[in-house]
Amino acid sequence: MTEFSSPAAPQLSIIVPMFNAGDLFAPFMQSLLAQTLTSLEIIIVDDGSTDGSGELADEYATQHAHVSVIHQENGGVSRARNAGLAVARGKYVTFPDADDQMMPAMYQQLVTMAETDNLDVAQCNAEVCFKGSDRVKALIPTERLRSTPVLSGAEWLNTALNTRRYLHVVWLGIYRRELIETQQLWFEPGLHHQDIPWTTEFMMNASRARYTDTPLYRYYMHDQSISNRKRTGQRNVEYQRHYLKIARMLEEINQRYRHKVTIYPAFHRQITYEALSVCHAVRREPDADARRAIIADIFATQTHRRMLRNARGLKQWYQLLLWLSRIYKWRNK
Repeated sequence: MTEFSSPAAPQLSIIVPMFNAGDLFAPFMQSLLAQTLTSLEIIIVDDGSTDGSGELADEYATQHAHVSVIHQENGGVSRARNAGLAVARGKYVTFPDADDQMMPAMYQQLVTMAETDNLDVAQCNAEVCFKGSDRVKALIPTERLRSTPVLSGAEWLNTALNTRRYLHVVWLGIYRRELIETQQLWFEPGLHHQDIPWTTEFMMNASRARYTDTPLYRYYMHDQSISNRKRTGQRNVEYQRHYLKIARMLEEINQRYRHKVTIYPAFHRQITYEALSVCHAVRREPDADARRAIIADIFATQTHRRMLRNARGLKQWYQLLLWLSRIYKWRNK
């Protein structure tokens, strides 16, 4: 068994938001306990679990000195991550999901990258594993993006977005905790897919970033995840409001940082891309009242104008004009 050191300030704090992780929690923890990096702490934030996951987390904390547990009422992944950040002591922090797994050398490799090049963020690739099958694929295809030299955060984000395969997920990397605290980069409570604005704003503040195309993280696709859950009716209306808010937040981030970093065309294109996903949701929604409600939200939030301001490239302009013509037509039905 690996022996873990407990310095006053570990190199890495692993913050784990956890709610009803079920049978996936034990293999997740096994992959964490197998990490070759020894200067780390694992902070599990039990977000009101009712399936016994919280009690199992307590058992791990009893057995391993570098594991601790915070129990709180269910408040969502953002509140859980913020609670972990409030007590984290590591030079770097990371936020894996409690239903995924990590390669044993993942955090050792990322910390070594960060220390060698004085990085604010070190990121890796991931394997996407499909539950119930043996199919595995790279999250970011290597033909789209290879390992990079040290870049500024804005340069890295531009490079990543231009692959058209990048996902704004916090579990791909480790992040300098001092930068998070200095810039007050907390997670937005109650917002689904809060990784999108958070990673964007973090990169706007990062001076040094580097990416390795080695897949060190295993992301498991299953129907219970928030992203893959099917929603219709009023639940879908409420869910699409998160994307409308994200589009607004991304535009506000561009405005706030336009005098600090280069706002690349890809940063504008991302805003329209996220908003267009709501247009796609309108077409897929079977309930007529829900369709009308989503369309009303698009216009009430001025998202149609936001998409027009931020569209970039002939392909996106074509998609946008096509979808806006449909939305106007459906609105008047």
